[in-house]
Amino acid sequence: MSALRIAFQLLLYVPLMLLIGYFSSYPRFTQVPAGEALVRLSIVHGAQRLQECRERTPEELARLAPNMRAALDCPRERAPLAVELEFDGRVVYRRSVPPTGLRRDGAAAVYHRMQVPAGRHRVVARLRDRAGEGFDYTREATLDIAPGASLVIDFSVAQGGFVFKG
Repeated sequence: MSALRIAFQLLLYVPLMLLIGYFSSYPRFTQVPAGEALVRLSIVHGAQRLQECRERTPEELARLAPNMRAALDCPRERAPLAVELEFDGRVVYRRSVPPTGLRRDGAAAVYHRMQVPAGRHRVVARLRDRAGEGFDYTREATLDIAPGASLVIDFSVAQGGFVFKG
């Protein structure tokens, strides 16, 4: 390689490396402003069915094709999911989320992201996964959320309801 060719490559590559090095450190990026914290509510849950399964009568079974003769008739449609999130006595999120799927038989998905001042907060999360009034799952907690921290509010039936992480 000639010395001239190496010099031109250096003239091209060195500024490019400096540019990449600069933008890897500046400008500074933070997800939340100073003194704030991030709260994420993330739920994917299949609610209870709207109607109970019923046993078919012998006459109904006789009318069906042989391959369709299941003794139980279970409608697939699920109830909408009602979710409520309260911070320091104030409701900050309230939604009724329909189930997914063509027959409304899938899980309902909820995602909500918000910024709150860092510090001590009383958090109440509620969920109803059946038709009717009231809530089936409720969790209250007083949490200290550090500045720049991220609190995730998840839901798991296997873990007994709401799970606060972070």
